[in-house]
Amino acid sequence: MELKDKIRTIPDFPKKGIMFKDITTLLKDHHAFRHVVRQILNYFDGKDINIVASAESRGFILGAVLAHELHAGFVPLRKPGKLPYKTIKQEFQTEYSTDAFEIHEDSVEKGDKVLIVDDLLATGGTAKAAVDLIEKLEGNVVGLAFIIELSFLKGREKLKGHDVLTLIDYEKEE
Repeated sequence: MELKDKIRTIPDFPKKGIMFKDITTLLKDHHAFRHVVRQILNYFDGKDINIVASAESRGFILGAVLAHELHAGFVPLRKPGKLPYKTIKQEFQTEYSTDAFEIHEDSVEKGDKVLIVDDLLATGGTAKAAVDLIEKLEGNVVGLAFIIELSFLKGREKLKGHDVLTLIDYEKEE
């Protein structure tokens, strides 16, 4: 299955110059969505993952499904002010903004084996913030999984030392 054919590109969203990769077209195709889930599950088979952590908001879609399939807990990484309990915070840069994530301070325990999941790896800011939050809570990041990588933005470089899986690679802006 050619997953790249399932991605819609929307020019100038959310701002001029950005070629937004829309995964909703992939998600509505149950064969493609199931294929993505199976590829990630197969890749991380045997890693004894007990927590899946995902970034707001598209990461929640894939992360929750993977947590269910792995019989693991799900931990949301949210924008500041969205979580009701005590949190820790990590700021980061994206390709077009500065932002932050928060996580409940009790959502990951020391030694938990955590898979971080998001829809897209671009500059690596979001993913690195997720890694930093999990590691601050003494969780063990066993890997990161993304549907799409914009490798021309070199985000993977911020994740050196971590096992990173991407299913679709855009080597240049298209």
